[in-house]
Amino acid sequence: MTAMIDVEAVSVRYGPVRALDDVTLRVAAGRVTGLIGMNGSGKSTLFKTITGLIRPVSGTVRLDGLTPAAARRRGLVGYVPQSEDVDWSFPVSVRDVVMMGRYGHLGPTRRPRDADRAAVDEAIARVELSDLADRQIGQLSGGQRKRAFVARGIAQDARILLLDEPFAGVDTRSEATIVRLLRELAADGRTVLVSTHDLHALPALADEAVLLRQRVLFHGDVQRALEPVVLARAFGLDADDTDTSGTDTDTDEGDAA
Repeated sequence: MTAMIDVEAVSVRYGPVRALDDVTLRVAAGRVTGLIGMNGSGKSTLFKTITGLIRPVSGTVRLDGLTPAAARRRGLVGYVPQSEDVDWSFPVSVRDVVMMGRYGHLGPTRRPRDADRAAVDEAIARVELSDLADRQIGQLSGGQRKRAFVARGIAQDARILLLDEPFAGVDTRSEATIVRLLRELAADGRTVLVSTHDLHALPALADEAVLLRQRVLFHGDVQRALEPVVLARAFGLDADDTDTSGTDTDTDEGDAA
């Protein structure tokens, strides 16, 4: 099976700190892959390296055979960053944010056409934000903001979607909506890589799981990834301390939709 995301022997350093160490990862189309790891394990660095925002000190990244820069130019990759990476005070509406996903489809004048506006309206409707389309993005709840960025990826028609902690601090409705959409997008042949602390939602969300701790420790079946002896390697715990049947590993309580 051809890999849409192909990360080969990638290492990234921040000064003396090695954030990623010889990471190799291949993700196929038509699947949702869950990325699991504790804070500081390199998940956000991996996303930024895949998108080309960070240049590795060694190794290569290919997206559908292209470099990250070439994939971005063709609109192949959509990225939903963590909330703290976004300036929520910027004076743009939900519709404006989603329209940004159409930039690569606009003509030389960069003026939206009827087809672009229709794609934006459809994407906003799919994430159930039509009644908030003209609201400033910072006025939305955390879950609604995440849904708006998912809508941007849908409007972009990106074939590869990267979502960095989309469930952190979101309400139950938003989480259910995002999970449903990601499953639909994968069924449509798109490639979805999503990092999450919500281990309980992982079986319903993902087809496979990757455990990361600067290196890829495991890549395979979700149920196998959730076994205590496997999770312990990623979270630095004793196997007896790893229990996914009780509380979530993420302490965010969420917000109202």
